[in-house]
Order: sequence, then C-alpha cells, then structure tokens
Amino acid sequence: MSKLVLYMSMSLDGFIAGPGDAPDNPFGTNGQRLHDWAFHGAQAAGHSVRPDDEAGRTVLDELMATGAVVTGRRTGDFVDYWGGDHHDGVPIFVPTHQGPDGTHAGDVRFVTDGIESCVEQAKAAAGDRDVMLHGAYTTRECLLARVLDVLEIQLVPVLFGQGRRLFDGLPPDHIELDPVRKLESPGALLLRYEVKY
Repeated sequence: MSKLVLYMSMSLDGFIAGPGDAPDNPFGTNGQRLHDWAFHGAQAAGHSVRPDDEAGRTVLDELMATGAVVTGRRTGDFVDYWGGDHHDGVPIFVPTHQGPDGTHAGDVRFVTDGIESCVEQAKAAAGDRDVMLHGAYTTRECLLARVLDVLEIQLVPVLFGQGRRLFDGLPPDHIELDPVRKLESPGALLLRYEVKY
C-alpha cells in the first residue's frame, strides 16, 4: 500500500534551509550544506549522481523510486516545479487554495479541494509505490490532517542557528513516532520514523 513519505535533510537544530531562502536562493545562505550527504563521493550513474556509501544510496534509491510527489506551493514556486520532472516524469501534486493562471511543463496538478484529497490523488497516481512529500508548511498540514505516514530525516551534523524550521507552528499536541531504521552515512544520520496517530 502506498505511503506518504517526507524526505527531508535537516540541521541538528531543526532547520531545513539557511536564512534568506528565496526563489533565487531556495536553500538559503549555506543551505546546500544540508544536501552534501547525497553527493558524498558521488559517482555518476547515467544522468543522476549517487553517494558512494551504501546507506546514502539506500535512501536516495528509495526516494527516486517514489511514484508521485506532493509539494507545497512555496517550495514548488521556488524551484519552478523542477521543470515538471522531479524524477522519472512522475506526477507532481500541489495543494493550494487557488491554482495558477498559467500552465507548467510536465505533469503538475494543482489540487484545490484540501490536503486529504491531494494526498489521496497522489497515492492513486503512484499505484503501489510511495509518494514523496516536499515543503515545511505542507508537512505540518499533512501531520495535522493525519495523512503523513513516514518521516525520513537526514540529520546533518551542523548547527544553522537561523533559517526555516521544519516543525514550527505545530500545536502542543504530541505526535508519536516509531523509529524503524537508523543508517549512518558519512555526511548524515539517516533516520526513518513511522508516524503514529
């Protein structure tokens, strides 16, 4: 059964982007540091790049095997929806209150009837493959709607001190997580949690 999985690189102090993230600087100041683990000793594999360690390859391969993407509008706008092709031409679903006036390259679908519907449509499109989730605000909305199944956090050994935090704005309710995997990569601790509602 398809699961909605957040794949997110995060500093030890909880930041997913450095300060000043903007469309011309989507990772913020020095934010690219959070993704160094994915390129550690990278080897070219066709058109993609893969880390040279088994743990990094495992997570990156799982990420690239997803059958659809759900991304927040802000994240999608910052990266121009990856030119309509995040990976392998899978459809990209965007929960939003109002769709854009124009069109985007590739299979980008703007869903205006709620986060639950957006995730349901993405899972249907993915078939038996998982769905990748992008975006801090959208992650929080998915947690609140109880539709996020798995957190795959790449915990990077760096302190940012400022930037965009992943879990800001959650209510004081506790959301329990079941740790199901811990892999060590040279550039990050790769942690997988199932969300318990």
